[in-house]
Amino acid sequence: MRAAALYGTAGSLVLTALVASPAGSAQPRLGRSELHGTAVAAQRAAAEGIRFGNCSQEQDTPGSLQCGTVEVPLDYAHPEGKKIKLTVSRVKATGKNGKRPVPRQGSLVFNPGGPGASGMYFPLIGMIPEWKRIAAAYDLVGYAPRGVGRSAPLSCQDPKQLLKGPSQSPTYPSESYKEERIAGAKAYARGCVERSGREIRHFSSLNNARDLDVLRAALGERKLTFMGASYGTYFASLYATLFPSHVRRMVFDSAVNPDPEKVWYRNNLDQSAAFEGRWADFRAWMAKHDKVYGLGRTPEEVLRSYERARARLAAEPAGGKVGPGQLQSAFLQAGYYDDYWPHRAQALSAYLKGDPQPLIRQAGPYPEGVEERENGKAVYTAIECNDAPWPRAWHTWDRDNTRLARVAPFETWDNVWMNLPCAYWPLSRQRPLDVRTSPGELPPTLILAAERDAATPYTGALELHRRLSDSVLVTEQASGSHGIGGGSNECVNRYLDAYLLEGKLPARRATCAPHKEPGPGAPR
Repeated sequence: MRAAALYGTAGSLVLTALVASPAGSAQPRLGRSELHGTAVAAQRAAAEGIRFGNCSQEQDTPGSLQCGTVEVPLDYAHPEGKKIKLTVSRVKATGKNGKRPVPRQGSLVFNPGGPGASGMYFPLIGMIPEWKRIAAAYDLVGYAPRGVGRSAPLSCQDPKQLLKGPSQSPTYPSESYKEERIAGAKAYARGCVERSGREIRHFSSLNNARDLDVLRAALGERKLTFMGASYGTYFASLYATLFPSHVRRMVFDSAVNPDPEKVWYRNNLDQSAAFEGRWADFRAWMAKHDKVYGLGRTPEEVLRSYERARARLAAEPAGGKVGPGQLQSAFLQAGYYDDYWPHRAQALSAYLKGDPQPLIRQAGPYPEGVEERENGKAVYTAIECNDAPWPRAWHTWDRDNTRLARVAPFETWDNVWMNLPCAYWPLSRQRPLDVRTSPGELPPTLILAAERDAATPYTGALELHRRLSDSVLVTEQASGSHGIGGGSNECVNRYLDAYLLEGKLPARRATCAPHKEPGPGAPR
């Protein structure tokens, strides 16, 4: 499931079911050996703690941010075997809200999602006004999960491959184009094992959940206070199922659907369907501001402007760098966050009027951070492919996504190409854990969701709410930004603060009006 940093339902559309696990799939590793291994590693981490000190010069961080490492087993079935180190960051609780002293409540650990995203810079968020009350009471803790950054990093291809461009992005790909992408997916899956070794099979959501318990112990916390966004909500839900008695407070922001039948193939189908609705929202916004952008007075006219730009870029890439693939990727980001809307609309407007520079700046491939992007893609692929059964037959992918693209063409095929290596993954797959807690087994938890979120469709929040007893769901209505906690919606932030600072929650469900949509900017 593609997530931002990089990332409705299908309605009446009938999609192919995954009726059986492919050969070589494995049951979730929930046996006594893994549970014992986690306990051993957590006990060891509690004794050793984390030696926080200055971050490295390469990380370019302010002095308030401290860094350290925690050691975890590569394979929890063998806790005395090979170890890997996860990098951890922290900013200590300020202890005051204005001039008023605030008692410390421990550590708040955060994960931003992905899979493949790092939370190392998260603790600096305490400088933002919306987070200052929480930063007063908690040490803010971020970390790079296994495989990410310096935490036993994974790689699947030469990072320079990501600089190749421009690329095409056909809405309705030809058979020859599909064959080309299939060959690329096979090569990428092989490359993951060739560059990272067969140990890559230990990079999974279940092990991310186990790592989280070791991190809790290393921080000296008897119980975990955690906030996860996007994919971070998925392995947090695994944690809640595996270690419910270790949870103090837990926030699920923009929840992934944890239904085992959805992880991960069907979740991606649902995501592609939902992005069509969000793309319609963005086009309606551009049409409303036609006097500024001149892209069309209706969503349909805006779509024609966008397709005109795609055709022009296919014939002559902007600056030799930006083709239809780069355009689509840039506009996909606008499906995650409406903060992008004015910038993307400006760039599209300027390009169609003869100035390609804003579009090149926003969509062009750049060498800065290319290693980080390649690493993130590798971790994403390894975790999603290891986590669950995927259809191995191209016919299944082709049939389901051809049907879906008839009603949701915006993201469908690009989502296929992102995930297709999992069809050819050369290692065994797990079966997803059935996330579920009984009444009283887990402390009350908070789920935050935007009603029109495309990256993690709202049905996922409803499903998680149903599966976690004593959870509370707060919905931002008629809004679609991805990751809403600590953002621009004061109503959402009041619920977040009340829960993290006082342990207070509303009844089973609550709603907030949408945040203010962005205003237009004049094209440059």
